[in-house]
Formats: sequence, C-alpha cells, structure tokens
Amino acid sequence: MMSVMTIEEFQRATNVSRETLDKLICYSELLVKWQKSINLVSNSTLSDMWRRHFYDSAQLIDYIKEQEKPLKILDLGSGAGFPGVVLSIMGAGQVHLVEGVGKKCSFIKQIIQKTAIDAIVHNERIENMDVFAVDLITSRACADLEKLLDLTAKYIGPDTECLFLKGEKAEEEIKRASDKWDFRIKKYTSKSEESGMILKLSNIRAR
Repeated sequence: MMSVMTIEEFQRATNVSRETLDKLICYSELLVKWQKSINLVSNSTLSDMWRRHFYDSAQLIDYIKEQEKPLKILDLGSGAGFPGVVLSIMGAGQVHLVEGVGKKCSFIKQIIQKTAIDAIVHNERIENMDVFAVDLITSRACADLEKLLDLTAKYIGPDTECLFLKGEKAEEEIKRASDKWDFRIKKYTSKSEESGMILKLSNIRAR
C-alpha cells in the first residue's frame, strides 16, 4: 500500500512551479471546505488527496503532446474538477469542463475565479451542447470506454486524442469498445494507483 503523499512529495514528483503549486494548494483548501457540505469526492480519499486526486490528474501532463498553441481540452464528467482543472492550472490549455450537477459546477467556478485559469464550465449534458473542435478529451471515473467515445463522437476530429484514467477493468473496456470503434491505443500504468491505467487514444473512428 502506498503511503500518503505530502504536498512536498507532489511538488517533487511533478516539478511544478511555486506559482502553480500555490494555485493547487488553494484548490485543495477549497475542496476540503466545500466537501463539508457537498459530496465532491469520496471522504475516504481526502487524507491522501495529493496522491488520489491531484497527482492522479497531474500525471496526464506527461502524455500530452506539446503544441505551439495551447490545447483546447474537453473534460467529461468533471465532478470536483479532476483532471481538467489540474491540467488547466498546469498550463495545458483552455479546458471545457462538462458537469451536470449544479453544485459541483459552482465549486469549479470558484476554483476558476480564485486561480484565474483559462477554463469554462458547462452545466449541462454533453448530448445537449453545441459542438466545437477540441484537441484532447479527458475523463476520470465517468463512464466506460465505449460510452465515453459514444458521448464525445461529434467532438472527435482526425487529430483529436483522448486521455482516460481507468481502473482494473480497463482491458475489458478496450475489448468492448473495439467492437464498435477503431483506434490506436497506448496503455500506461498509473503512477498514483498501481491498479490504475491511463489510456491514450488516437486515430479514432467508428467502425
């Protein structure tokens, strides 16, 4: 079992700047404060939130290809803002956060305001949103792989990539999704959770 990650250990693992770390600390403090009245994350994860939520999200930055212009990212089922808000704080690009629960959207909006990041909250179902071009689609613990691709199909262009944080059933999900979707996939073991997996999809198209 992994030991609880401290803020200092998170900083060493990610090598984020002091300014970025300060924004993430602000985020963490508001998460603890809001958690008392809204169920943003599982209470059992709060004692190790720097590993379970912040590092879990931040590790995706290693798999995002560098571009001359900032990425436009679509984060599906954002919940308390993981991983989308963390990626935005780390400078990945403009993040569009899709979350159906109004109270969670209010929380994310306060984080955006306090940290002055380039992020937009969509308090609606993705099926009802206007389509816009995106470079990257992210999601964590939102739906299985086939469902994620079905929900985001209209946003997927020839160069769109996906980064999904998955658990122990990742291989089963890949197999099911492959019946309906054709894609190139790279699999990485999660650095924050030994049983977790990061799936990077590209060249995505319906069969």
